[in-house]
Amino acid sequence: QVQLVESGGGLVQPGGSLRLSCAASRSIFSIYAMGWYRQAPGKQRELVAAMTSGSTTNYADSVKGRFTISRDNAKNTVYLQMSSLKPEDTAVYYCNAVTTTATLTYNYWGQGTQVTVSS
Repeated sequence: QVQLVESGGGLVQPGGSLRLSCAASRSIFSIYAMGWYRQAPGKQRELVAAMTSGSTTNYADSVKGRFTISRDNAKNTVYLQMSSLKPEDTAVYYCNAVTTTATLTYNYWGQGTQVTVSS
């Protein structure tokens, strides 16, 4: 089991920056992957960025060059640094953790944090 708590959302003007944090209830060192998803009103949840335990990263094309995912294993925390924000980045952002056993894969989700980009 992994509990995830996001923070850092808010209202920001276009072109601004925000850093989201996702604190896990246990060590993230051995978690297979952690990432950020977002869901805008009327749209499906989509992957924003993810990072494996081996530090391989994956980004949505729409955020490449603007967002950076990172992890601090000592703090059991994953971050999403968002820069050059656009109105279309407005969404609820969810933290995700994926753990695996030999035969099963588990997905855990945080409660979400609202990011609103508007002037």
